[in-house]
Amino acid sequence: MSLPMRVKMAPGGPEVSRLAYGVWRLFNDGQQADVQRVLAQIQTCLDCGITTFDHADIYGGYRCEEAFGAALRANPSLRQRMELVTKCGIMLVDPARPQNRIKHYDYSRQHIVASVERSLRNLATDYIDVLLLHRPSPLLDPDEVAEAIRQLIAQGKVRYLGVSNFTPSQFDALSSRLDQPLVTNQVELHPLRLEPFLDGTLDQCLQRRILPMAWSPLAGGRLLKGEGGAEGRVRAVLSELGRQHGVDLDQVIYAWLLRHPSTIIPVLGTQRLERITSAAKALSLKLDTQEWFAVWSASSGREVP
Repeated sequence: MSLPMRVKMAPGGPEVSRLAYGVWRLFNDGQQADVQRVLAQIQTCLDCGITTFDHADIYGGYRCEEAFGAALRANPSLRQRMELVTKCGIMLVDPARPQNRIKHYDYSRQHIVASVERSLRNLATDYIDVLLLHRPSPLLDPDEVAEAIRQLIAQGKVRYLGVSNFTPSQFDALSSRLDQPLVTNQVELHPLRLEPFLDGTLDQCLQRRILPMAWSPLAGGRLLKGEGGAEGRVRAVLSELGRQHGVDLDQVIYAWLLRHPSTIIPVLGTQRLERITSAAKALSLKLDTQEWFAVWSASSGREVP
């Protein structure tokens, strides 16, 4: 029995797909990110029921949003079939931002508003479904952020707000100033990174009934080729489970995340169309409890207490 492809991200929040597609590697494989290639990626995702696309202003040296937007300008009707997530707050030292002398974070009202307006232009859209604050900053002022978000929501430019890489206490501090609840926390989450299962991150999502998003669900590809140590142990267990179920290794990894009761939304990072199609099949694979803990124990290097 397959998992449902559509889920509610939070009470009163947006409806999104059970898997999301991340565009951050669009310029990483040496191929051109031209309109036809991006359109092919979008269409493959939509054909598989993947309608949620994950962006950030900084991805691809500040180029990914614009490349994606060029595809939407070529076929504007696609916008009504998808949900767009994007992020702001990280300031890279990059030729596209000559004013940045050092990598830092900026969550001033002025920057948040300006970043959203630039993302809207780049993505060829009138609104962002979910805006995420990309990483927590020691200088983040919850009141100033709330003022910016209040303005953007009132103008219809942003529909929902979430965060990325926030601790539970940082999440709570920001939430205390907002008019509407945060709808997600996107964190690094995969079988080699167990901390969010134990540090309260996923517990908070369960408590608030919000769905976490998992970036780098394949551990940046390490789980597909790892040898030795935790990587080798986990890969061996994943490979054996894949053999038993007759599926690819990456499907087992996605299924392991999908098994968690917080309803984790893995963010796919592949540029290969066949891997997108393969990933969607993970919705039909349910690991039993002992299989799930076999992966956990392989990662930690010991059985559970």
